[in-house]
Amino acid sequence: MKYSIILPVYNEQENLTSLFTRVNKVLQSLKKEYEIIFVNDGSHDKTKEILEDLHKKNNNIKVINFSRNFGHQTAVTAGLDFASGDAVAILDADLQDPPEILPKFFAKLNEGYEVVYAIRKKRKENIFKRVSYSLFYKILHMIASVDIPLDSGDFCVLSQRMVKTINSFPERNRFIRGLRSWAGFKQIGLEYDRDKRLAGTSKYGLKKLFKLAFDGIFSFSFIPLQIMFVLGSTSLFLSIIGIFWAIYMKFFTTAYNRVPGFATTTILIMFVGGLQLFSIGIMGEYLRRVYDEVKQRPQYIIESKIGF
Repeated sequence: MKYSIILPVYNEQENLTSLFTRVNKVLQSLKKEYEIIFVNDGSHDKTKEILEDLHKKNNNIKVINFSRNFGHQTAVTAGLDFASGDAVAILDADLQDPPEILPKFFAKLNEGYEVVYAIRKKRKENIFKRVSYSLFYKILHMIASVDIPLDSGDFCVLSQRMVKTINSFPERNRFIRGLRSWAGFKQIGLEYDRDKRLAGTSKYGLKKLFKLAFDGIFSFSFIPLQIMFVLGSTSLFLSIIGIFWAIYMKFFTTAYNRVPGFATTTILIMFVGGLQLFSIGIMGEYLRRVYDEVKQRPQYIIESKIGF
C-alpha cells in the first residue's frame, strides 16, 4: 500500500520543520512507499523556500505552489487531485491534528472502510472558538440534508476510491467534510484529543470561519429557503388577520378613530422590510453559488510544482 499525506499550508514557516519531522517519522515506521504533498496556498512568509529545502533533503516531499491564496478547502482539493496513494490522509499544518495516530486510521481502512474520519473529543482553544464550533456543528448536523458527523473536521484518511469520487464533483464552493459524507460508502469515526497550535497564529480569521460555515450550510441544506417560506407565510397570515381586525375596528367600534396608529404602522413596516431583506439575503447566498458555478473558472491556479 502506498500512502499520501496532504498538508495545506499558509504562512506556516514556524511549523514546517516539526511538521515534516513528525509526519515523516510516522510514515517511515510503516515501511511502505509514501508521498507528502504540501499545498502552499499563496504564503507570504518563507514557507515556499522552506518547502524547497525540505524537498532537496527528501524526494518523498512534493510541493504545489498556488499563484495566490485560494483558501483551505481549495488547497485540500488540489492535494486530492494529485494524491496517488491507496490511502490518502488530510492533516492541518498547525499540528493540532497529531500525525502519530495515523497508523490507527490506516488500520481501519484495511478493515474495509472507505473513510476514517477524526472526531474531536476536546479542543484546546479559547472559549469563543469552542462555543462557536460546537454551535456550528450542531446546527449543521440538524439542518443538513446528509448526515455530517458532529465534531468531525477535515482530518481523515480516505481510500483512493473515495478520493476519485470526491474529485469527480464539479462544484467550486467546496466543503470537504460535507462532500465526504454525501458520497456515502462505509465510514467510521475515531476519537482523539485536539492539541494546541504548535506555533504561530491561526490563519482562520472570523471572515474565513463565516465563509466555511456558509459553505457548509448553503451547500448541504435547503432549510434556509424553507425558513424563508415559513416566515413569509406567517407574515402573510398575520397581515390578513390585521386587515380583518382593522375593518372590524373601523366599522364596528368607536376606538379606531382615537388611535393614530403611527407606532403600529412603523413596526409593521420595519418587520416586513427586515423580513424581505433577510429573504433576499438568503436567496443571494444560493444565487452567488449558482453564479460561481456558471462562470466555470478553475478552482485554483498553480504557480509551480516540485517533485511531480
